[in-house]
Amino acid sequence: MNPGAWKALLWIGLSELFALSLWFSATVIAPELSNNWGLNSKSEAWLSVAVPIGFVFGALISSYFGLADRYNARKIFALSALTGAILNGLLIFVDVALVGIILRILTGVILAGVYPVAVKMLSQWFPTKRGLAIGILIAALTIGSSLPHVVMIFFASVNWQLIIITSSILALMAAAIVNGLLTDAPGTANQSTFSFKLLKKVTSNKPVMLANYGYFGHMWELYAMWTWLPLFLAASFESHSPGLSSGFMRLTSFISIGIAGAIGCIVGGLLADRIGRARLTIVSMAISAASSILIGFTFGHSVWLTFTLSIIWGIFVISDSAQFSAAVSDFADVEYLGTALTFQMCVGFLITIFSINLISVLQNFVGWEWTFAALAIGPILGIISMTKFKRYE
Repeated sequence: MNPGAWKALLWIGLSELFALSLWFSATVIAPELSNNWGLNSKSEAWLSVAVPIGFVFGALISSYFGLADRYNARKIFALSALTGAILNGLLIFVDVALVGIILRILTGVILAGVYPVAVKMLSQWFPTKRGLAIGILIAALTIGSSLPHVVMIFFASVNWQLIIITSSILALMAAAIVNGLLTDAPGTANQSTFSFKLLKKVTSNKPVMLANYGYFGHMWELYAMWTWLPLFLAASFESHSPGLSSGFMRLTSFISIGIAGAIGCIVGGLLADRIGRARLTIVSMAISAASSILIGFTFGHSVWLTFTLSIIWGIFVISDSAQFSAAVSDFADVEYLGTALTFQMCVGFLITIFSINLISVLQNFVGWEWTFAALAIGPILGIISMTKFKRYE
């Protein structure tokens, strides 16, 4: 292991936590934005998927041109976090829905220079036994993505603009940490030259693609769950116990997504380095798929029953996430590692756009009791792929 690796993990993880607060910064204040921008049902749907759409475009461009392998990863991260902070901050001056949605799409484009690049940087610092390290990184991502729910608890009664300002300040801090405190991993000074063949090398690498297929099934479930679980919990709690405070509902969302997810990532990382990535992902996806089917049956029942199952789901829906990236970093040559990780996330987040919107449609037709069951399709297909991947470990 490279000297200073754990210190680098601290700075990369903290930066990831801060920068990824941009992802859901507008989602948690959707009602306020809806009133200010005059959103209808269609434009509200666009607000929900704007960042994933932007991320897909950004990741597609990055992977096609091999940007993460051509340039210094640390500089890409810092510049992306800085630009994302600015784009996010501009929302406080917007009063037209189209402009706001475009800014969210551009924020997603920029975040393609944060998430996959952070995984690459960590892979450089941890050439072996990187399951725990990437697990901690994804734990930081999970907490960062759910952080606006906590910020909203404190600022809900003050001003929605403070949510935006806070997340932008956090992203600026991420840029400063990576640029000023983090150093490049030893032996990473020479960047690979650009070639369109890099992407072809990714798609022709069988174990890498099997890990990708597992990741795609995982992503079908993950962001749809993260997007819609807070609304499900609020509706279920209100049905069973009218009058519960909005602060309590936001706190349960943060615990289910952020805290439970972070625990799942770290424990998953520890176990994966011991029992193997394939086995860990198969177990996680099996429990996660079961949770997505069962949680609908708790709708309108005991608050604590629903909350408990949401925590279990929150743990296992993300506990395997780091291992798909770690698997790619294990089997992809260093020449095209950045491209491979960016490609994986590009397709994965493209899939989330469809599953997020599917939940919206299903909820109107079948109600909350059956809606989340459709998410089990992804993990089931992912299990099939990771069973095949197991022979390469």
